[in-house]
Amino acid sequence: MAKQLNVEVVAVESKVWSGEATAVYARTTEGELGVLPGHQPLLGELQVGSQVRIHTGGAEHAWQIEGGFLSVTTDGVTILAETAEAVDSAAA
Repeated sequence: MAKQLNVEVVAVESKVWSGEATAVYARTTEGELGVLPGHQPLLGELQVGSQVRIHTGGAEHAWQIEGGFLSVTTDGVTILAETAEAVDSAAA
């Protein structure tokens, strides 16, 4: 079985999504970032008005983000967002 990332998407008022993923894509203030299993640890500031996309193998989940942070550790990826509104992945 391929390696997976443990991912949590958390908004100010609630946990939005939690699970295993094959990849996470987000736009930070430094540019577009793709995170795969084994990625080096980092902390990035999320771009206001951008999207976070999570691939779970057969599906993609996406949220419109209004600022926050992305943290990559050896334990997984955490998205800490001011707000996170689900986006129709077919339209993303």
